Amino acid sequence: MKARDLSVLLGVILIIIMLVVPLPGWLLSILIICNISLALIVILVSMNTQEALQFSIFPSLLLLLTLFRLGLNVSTTRSILSEANAGGVVDTFGSFVIGNNPLVGFVVFVILVIIQFLVITKGAERVSEVAARFTLDAMPGKQMSIDADLNAGLVSEQQAKERREKVENEADFHGAMDGASKFVKGDAIAGIVIVLINIIFGLIIGMVQMDLGFTEAINTYMRLTVGDGLVSQIPALLIATATGIVVTKTTSSGNLGSDVSEQLLQYPKLLFIAAGAIFLLGMTPINFMLTTVLAGLLTLGGYVLLRQTNEAEVPVAEEEEQSEASSMSAPENVINLLNMDPIEFEFGYALIPLADTDQGGDLLDRVVMIRRQLAIELGVVVPVVRIRDNIQLEPNAYRLKIKGSEVASGELLLDHYLAMAPEIDDEIEGIDTKEPAFGLPARWISEENKDEAELSGYTVVDPPSVVSTHITEIIKRHAHSLLGRQETKQLIDHLKENYPILVEEVTPDPLSIGDIQKVLAKLLRENVSVRNLPVIFETLADFAKMTNDTDLLAEYARQSLAPQITKQYAGDDMALKVITVSGKAEKMIAENIQQTEFGNYLALDPESQEQIVKTIHEEVEKMTLQEETAVVLCSPAVRMYLKQLLERFMPQVAVLSYNDLEPGVNVQSVGVVNVA
Repeated sequence: MKARDLSVLLGVILIIIMLVVPLPGWLLSILIICNISLALIVILVSMNTQEALQFSIFPSLLLLLTLFRLGLNVSTTRSILSEANAGGVVDTFGSFVIGNNPLVGFVVFVILVIIQFLVITKGAERVSEVAARFTLDAMPGKQMSIDADLNAGLVSEQQAKERREKVENEADFHGAMDGASKFVKGDAIAGIVIVLINIIFGLIIGMVQMDLGFTEAINTYMRLTVGDGLVSQIPALLIATATGIVVTKTTSSGNLGSDVSEQLLQYPKLLFIAAGAIFLLGMTPINFMLTTVLAGLLTLGGYVLLRQTNEAEVPVAEEEEQSEASSMSAPENVINLLNMDPIEFEFGYALIPLADTDQGGDLLDRVVMIRRQLAIELGVVVPVVRIRDNIQLEPNAYRLKIKGSEVASGELLLDHYLAMAPEIDDEIEGIDTKEPAFGLPARWISEENKDEAELSGYTVVDPPSVVSTHITEIIKRHAHSLLGRQETKQLIDHLKENYPILVEEVTPDPLSIGDIQKVLAKLLRENVSVRNLPVIFETLADFAKMTNDTDLLAEYARQSLAPQITKQYAGDDMALKVITVSGKAEKMIAENIQQTEFGNYLALDPESQEQIVKTIHEEVEKMTLQEETAVVLCSPAVRMYLKQLLERFMPQVAVLSYNDLEPGVNVQSVGVVNVA
């Protein structure tokens, strides 16, 4: 244990000893000087902190210092009442303040207590209560602001995490200070009570037990009581002042001294006005020479500050021009242009209200929810979505880019609603369009026709919901391309926190991070969530020693995720309508699988490919007309190759194998894929 840590523990033990064991006068004098020194250090530190969190230990320190001071009060009270002696420091303070008049000394002490209790302590306590309440009330707004900056790309994930921690620490600190300020208040009250006890019982003990006269008793015990009160109240006053400084401290770039000097003297011309007022005050019976000297000093100070301000403006302007010129020619300026955002959402100027919170826009909040939703659904951390306006787009248009390439676009009418139905009739007026996420027939209608459309069976959504749904679906479709090696490493590190042995068995041997990334990307490409990463890694640990073919490993992983895939397509009723593949078609596919050193692939002749794709397309259209999700079911041996074939023509059609489904699922074939 470090010496500093040990000293704090010994200090706490000493406080307990002071409450029980009588201490000699010389030791009390040393501890009293230590108490005053600690109070000075605390108030100096509080004045030099730039923000309250830099002195986050203050609430706990306040408790220890208060307990230390009360322990000293108990010890000195014991010595005063039992021995009429509390050490040289207490006696010196009492004699110096009282002089020859005990009543005057007592009045000085009472005034000091009143200043601490009614002015500083009361104010600090009230500020602590208000700061704690306002900080807790503002916490959700600060969190949302951090999420908005994160989605806009203004801060990184690490910076956002640090800001969230700072917001939480601020709430904890102000909550602790709200309670700790009660220590200061209680300490002031205890000081008053202890003084009264010392005087009353001191007179009783002196006159009854020690046979002192009233005058001698009052001189002796009043001197010791006032001295004891001063040596305890002076540190208490310093600590109360430090409490007020900490709780009233706002975030700034400097400490209290620099802030006061900079902000109080930031308007030099006002010093001339103050000087004029002081000079006119000297025209009254007040000392003319004194006011004139003071007015002259203010005038001189205003002149010096004004001259310094004017001289500083020119170099700053020149420095800004030079910095701008140097930044344009700096190599870093070009390098930064090479950075590419993983996801970009651009929109025309008419759609600015979508993202402008001042105009009621909630797109930033919706993007935060989208990222959370996809993290739960897909098991990956979606990168930050950079949101910006683009004057090159049409006013109502928007587009979504993935790694710099446009993958989706659309158009919104902010003063309309999108009405969707399987068949659009002409009963409700509007502008015909298509729902951007799924391509369903739709119509933009005015707000006046909203209720009528809902009564007619239309699904009516507002523009923010339309665009957020579109963003969600596009990110789902491209989740596999957003998962790179770096993102895979983050997932592996997160898994390693709870499953270190499992991760060590899979990577770096027999599989590299790149191999794992390919397996996860293949699963995501077919809309299979990788959130259940432990199960996937268990499968990789079992089969990676037999093969390093990522396609086969992905198939094994699908089989391990059969309960999840069954739930995804069959639902709670465990019923699934599928398009099955005939044995003849599967045999044709199996016979045309080419095996190479770079992997296996399907090498069907164009006529056979066209026949299979055409047949599946016809069956998918039938299921779509029946409002059923199209699912093709085949044997495990050909599933991967059939999916590769359909990927180019019907990427949204799910291809499952029998091993992807649990035994209890009720499979109903509504179509068969046959070949001639």
